[in-house]
Amino acid sequence: MRGIKTTKSRIRKMIFTEVAKMAYEGWDEKKFENLPYKIISGEVAQYRDSVFVEREVVAERLRAAMGVSLRDFNDFSSICEGVDESLVDEKYYEPPLIDIIKFACNRCPENQVVVTDACQNCLEHPCVEVCPKNAVSIKNGKSHIDQEKCVKCGMCVNACSYNAIIRQERPCSKVCGMNAIKSDSLGRAEIDPDKCVSCGMCLVHCPFGAIIDKSQIYQTITALKSKTPVYAAIAPAFAGQFGNVSTGKIRTAFKQLGFEDVVEVAVGADLCTIEEAQDFMKEVPEKQPFMATSCCPAWSVMAKKLFPEFAPYISMALTPMVLTARLIKEQHPECKVVFVGPCAAKKLEASRRTIRSYVDFVLTFEEFSSILDAKEIDIDRCEEDEPLGSESSGDGKGFAVSGGVAKAVENAIKKMDPEREVLTARAEGLPECRKMLQLAKAGKYNGYLLEGMACPGGCVAGAGTIAPVKKSTVAVNQMAQKSDEQSVLSSKYKEYLHILEEK
Repeated sequence: MRGIKTTKSRIRKMIFTEVAKMAYEGWDEKKFENLPYKIISGEVAQYRDSVFVEREVVAERLRAAMGVSLRDFNDFSSICEGVDESLVDEKYYEPPLIDIIKFACNRCPENQVVVTDACQNCLEHPCVEVCPKNAVSIKNGKSHIDQEKCVKCGMCVNACSYNAIIRQERPCSKVCGMNAIKSDSLGRAEIDPDKCVSCGMCLVHCPFGAIIDKSQIYQTITALKSKTPVYAAIAPAFAGQFGNVSTGKIRTAFKQLGFEDVVEVAVGADLCTIEEAQDFMKEVPEKQPFMATSCCPAWSVMAKKLFPEFAPYISMALTPMVLTARLIKEQHPECKVVFVGPCAAKKLEASRRTIRSYVDFVLTFEEFSSILDAKEIDIDRCEEDEPLGSESSGDGKGFAVSGGVAKAVENAIKKMDPEREVLTARAEGLPECRKMLQLAKAGKYNGYLLEGMACPGGCVAGAGTIAPVKKSTVAVNQMAQKSDEQSVLSSKYKEYLHILEEK
């Protein structure tokens, strides 16, 4: 529900904002313990069965916002248990990054076909006729499904002219392309950490707010308050996230928060494109049948987990986030880097041992906007500064939307070798990405460049975005079109690429 203020989004905003305020004001254990009562006031429950449950859910969300794991409710522990370990200016994400507050879960049915009150008891009864297991019958003038016989094939759903038969699926598991969400012994959703790639789609689609992700808000602000210079690296998906504001005002907002400066990650996207274009021309099809892009961490991890034989075919190019962070630290060796973007999986990527020394913190746009609220900064009222994005290409900026990566690589190859034919295929959403790789396994994409995006729509639809996906897509495309340079080959940082690769 990006772009729509729901109860879930409002509560998340309040939690992130309160954590940010406390980071600026200083840790106060008593105040932290009282936050659930501030956020959920009164004596009457509004959202759940009990106001006490509502506050406990908020308490767990507050812990996650501090970067701390959920409590074991079989043993008594304070809301502050373990939080003191997060009161630092340097802390990596600890697994699990995404988790489920069990007592907040609605125990949604995993998969069932049910008859609604819209059934008209028609003459034809096609639902009865098409059922291969004789699970559908007429009782009391309405269609009835025997759940023990039903195999969830959906034939009755498609046959009903009145759309009176529907398939009910657990929202979180429906969008999980890894089939990582099942039921525990009590029927509550449970995430298999070995399968999860932290794309965050379950987080977005759970209407009960039972799924949480950890944050580094407190740690980032602690770093900003220190003497160490802190630079922001902002993903090009920022276009449209903070309203119709200029990039110069966005830069000012970052500086008002204490950042030295902000760099657009499209700079790293340009370098990533050059590297992937060179690798594709060298490897495909002579040494490998196809090549898959690497910029989406959830997609690349999924591919390696489900299709390990394809691991060598996934581009070895560093992601735009990492390349930008390395570039910043090459220029400012003693600084810290905060990636601000749309993606939950970037938090997992930044926690890797090979990357954590370059990307110190990862914040989503949702989390960053809460920090602005905590400091009462209105971007629209900020003064103009130098605009963002003047050092990156239109193709690099286009990484933020589905198809943008493949397009950028294709355009770069055509510049390098005009005679070279480049075949591309793309998929968005992990379920569709799986289908694409299955076709690749069958030999359907030999000679192709494959672009996978875990989020339907691309980065603009990431779990940490706050603006409507269509609006963001338009904003990114407009920003890319207005770029002074369209080709990644115009990047003035090309000479740095071999240095950044060797780090």
